[in-house]
Amino acid sequence: QVQLVESGGGLVQAGGSLRLSCLASGSIFSINDMGWYRQAPGKQREFVAAISSGGMTRYADPVKGRFTISRDNAKNTVYLQMDSLKPEDTAVYSCKADVRRSVWSSWMDYWGKGTLVTVSS
Repeated sequence: QVQLVESGGGLVQAGGSLRLSCLASGSIFSINDMGWYRQAPGKQREFVAAISSGGMTRYADPVKGRFTISRDNAKNTVYLQMDSLKPEDTAVYSCKADVRRSVWSSWMDYWGKGTLVTVSS
């Protein structure tokens, strides 16, 4: 089994900052890409940011210049530093990891349950 657990969400005023963390644990041989997605009330889930095992990053246009994704491979943890938050950033943020459970296994995507970020105006 592989579990992803997010933390760090909460209520913040517009212009403020939050740092999300996502820890992957369980039967893990290797992790490739790790990423963050969000789903606002009444909307589809959307991509936020991703980072490869080598540290290459990509971001959705609405968060470029405000959010920074990073990871600690030794801890199987991915982070999302969110600055200059806006009310439209309010959503449940979930992490995803592309995991290989053994040398004989194929790569599979695993998801966390999410953490709520609320930005007040």
